Amino acid sequence: MSVIENLRVGAFTRTVGAAAVREDVERVYTYFPRLRERTGLAGYLSGAEQQMLAIGRALMARPRLILMDEPSIGLSPMLVNEVFSTVRPVCDGPCSR
Repeated sequence: MSVIENLRVGAFTRTVGAAAVREDVERVYTYFPRLRERTGLAGYLSGAEQQMLAIGRALMARPRLILMDEPSIGLSPMLVNEVFSTVRPVCDGPCSR
């Protein structure tokens, strides 16, 4: 599946219209701008980009809680900082309710 298809799958269980899903896709792109540039198959993404996509897909469901098991495995230290610097503000905001 492509990046956008993966993100849409994340919103599959929600009962909202297409406009709300598009807004959430844009929100994920705001958190992970690199994903906006990737229009091909998700299998061709780097490890860090795949982690970003997995987190973005989880956010599409608008969960109250996300449990992550080793979200930094296989990532370089610089990319670990990038992923965590994005996740931390997201989880301090809408996730902290």
